[in-house]
Amino acid sequence: MPEIHQSNGVVTQITTVHVDPDKQEEALHLMSERAKFMAAQPGFVSISLHRSRDGGHIVNYIQWKDRDTLEAAHHSPEFRKKWPEFGKIAGEIDPCLYEVVLVEER
Repeated sequence: MPEIHQSNGVVTQITTVHVDPDKQEEALHLMSERAKFMAAQPGFVSISLHRSRDGGHIVNYIQWKDRDTLEAAHHSPEFRKKWPEFGKIAGEIDPCLYEVVLVEER
């Protein structure tokens, strides 16, 4: 389970993927396979996939120990070769790195 803290040094990448609603399940299946691959990589902390109720979006929330291990996992030849079809079913893919600035809990 992801643990969100303001100053734990974890790198957070949030990726928004736009898909045709009739392709959301297929995209989620591929993203789930990719998540299993990423979970076995050095520096991995957690991943959460979220789907929109309208079927047109998927959000990938992933945490890594540091930026270097995140980049190494994304640029590994196995990662690049294994899922070329993802780009064919996904529309706009918007990955971005974030840092936590506030956490409120009850």
